[in-house]
Amino acid sequence: MKPPCRGEVGTLTDAVAPEVPTVDQVIARMRALAPGFPAGDGVGVFHRMYLTVTELVHDRLAAAYFADPDAMAALDVVFAGRYLAAVDADAAGRPTRPCWRPLFELRRHPGIHPLQFALAGMNAHIEHDLPLAVLDTARLLGRDPLSFEADYHRINDLLAQVEAQVREELLPEPESAKAAEALLHVLDVWSIDRARGAAWATVQVLHGLRDAPLAAAALVSALDDSVGMVSRALLTPIGS
Repeated sequence: MKPPCRGEVGTLTDAVAPEVPTVDQVIARMRALAPGFPAGDGVGVFHRMYLTVTELVHDRLAAAYFADPDAMAALDVVFAGRYLAAVDADAAGRPTRPCWRPLFELRRHPGIHPLQFALAGMNAHIEHDLPLAVLDTARLLGRDPLSFEADYHRINDLLAQVEAQVREELLPEPESAKAAEALLHVLDVWSIDRARGAAWATVQVLHGLRDAPLAAAALVSALDDSVGMVSRALLTPIGS
């Protein structure tokens, strides 16, 4: 397959797509979806945060931030495609993958704080979707996935910036100290740095299993389930 030009990359789930959107088209679709999420919808909370991240990556693609902007444009779209596939499955009445299921099932629960929804979405998307998106992108471009490592870690700074902003915006006010204490207790189980470190370790392991497809498939299935369990823990209700 001929490597695409910047932004002209595939949205992959289990196979490479023959026709692919651009980064701009992905952002346009996410913007179009945003008004459809009602106030308090947990998927909407994550969606707005993820749109911010995608727009930030888009800006960096044109700013010489990445060593290989073509590959990062590819990864950006392939990565977003996995979240959008979950949105499409839910809209069509089909079950989402286990890693996404807690967020979609509990999206309207009144006892869950918006920050919990944001981090549960990040957990599913980073720990499960991201390593698979790296591998899909490598296949699309005919590259070794480990060649993306330097730029992969550059994205850490962008994600940390957005996560810090989200935590500041969504944490309860000081007068809600009791709720804040319960929330922080739940959220202490998750860290974006640890999540991205674990995701890169998964890339390395799955790349090492490229000649053992049954073992790789078993690992991906187990990862799907275990990431879903962590998301469900992150969504433990803290109030009514």
